[in-house]
Amino acid sequence: METMIETFPVSLTETAIKEIKRLMGEEGFDSTQRLRIGVKGGGCSGMTYVLGFEQPEAEDKHFTIEGIPCIMNKSHELYLYGMEVDWQGGLNSRGFTFSNPNASKTCGCGTSFSV
Repeated sequence: METMIETFPVSLTETAIKEIKRLMGEEGFDSTQRLRIGVKGGGCSGMTYVLGFEQPEAEDKHFTIEGIPCIMNKSHELYLYGMEVDWQGGLNSRGFTFSNPNASKTCGCGTSFSV
């Protein structure tokens, strides 16, 4: 019998999962929202990453990573497939970082890219 391995368009590191679950556990968090991972036009390199909690839309792909319900506009998968989201909690660099194998050029801030 063949084993099915579920694949996701993006991956989250252990530290990113921990921080996202911490945010989801905050008082007043709207549990109907999902973690949106995506892109939008703009930024110094042409496209900017989107990471935040939003309501699902009709054109979204739904997937769950380690109990975190995620959504992504189906058209964004082309730009983000294989990307890893990490959380840096240090004093010098604090926040989510994106490691995208599809990016041909990234900017110094690490939040925008081009393909």
